[in-house]
Amino acid sequence: MSMHSLSYHDVRMWIKKQEHPLAKVIYNIADYIRFFEVPNFRSIFGLMYLAYKQIRNLVAGLSSLLFWKPMFKSRVCNNPKRLYLYTGMPFISGPINLFIGNGCRISGQSTFSGRTVSRVQPELRIGNNVDIGWQSTIAVGSKVIIGNNVRIAGRAFLAGYPGHPLNAKDRAAGLPCLDEQVGDIVLEDDVWLATGVSVMAGVTIGKGCIVAAGSVVTSNLPPYTLAGGVPAKAIRSLDK
Repeated sequence: MSMHSLSYHDVRMWIKKQEHPLAKVIYNIADYIRFFEVPNFRSIFGLMYLAYKQIRNLVAGLSSLLFWKPMFKSRVCNNPKRLYLYTGMPFISGPINLFIGNGCRISGQSTFSGRTVSRVQPELRIGNNVDIGWQSTIAVGSKVIIGNNVRIAGRAFLAGYPGHPLNAKDRAAGLPCLDEQVGDIVLEDDVWLATGVSVMAGVTIGKGCIVAAGSVVTSNLPPYTLAGGVPAKAIRSLDK
């Protein structure tokens, strides 16, 4: 093995295996340096942590106010009030008409995409007082409607179009999905999608419905029900 290919781990193991007293000293010194810690003066580092948080929050707030929010709103068809973006700006891909209600909170790590070969312009309508969590994706084939007071937790996926055709040869040829694979998605008022929920094309989730984490919704769900599973089914009724 050449000297150029030796890693820190290789050198450390070689020294560790040596019987010479000097090798033992070098190994112990290296181990001490590796695990050395600055003494934890809580009062000092506590103040430093608070200062770091304040500076981080200030930078994030100014970035959203002066940079991310104006750029994002330039892509929105209306002018939503009290829009709050956190951790950056949502990624928008493909053609999409985007309408957002007032008082919404949207993670900058979310994605809104529109089907590029749609006969009509894909449209996403988000109601008032809606939360869209981190790493959530809304793929609009034709239309996605999200009602008022809806909560969408992290890593949710609203799949209004699959992106690829069912036929293997068509997929290999890079052809897009077919129109019959596309469908509207409707989340009525007060719906709550827990973490990691997927909603397939053509599905309507009724008012006040709660969908459990990790569920895959392939068919309509009635209002005011707790639903869950793969595929998701109504578990019990909820109080209105």
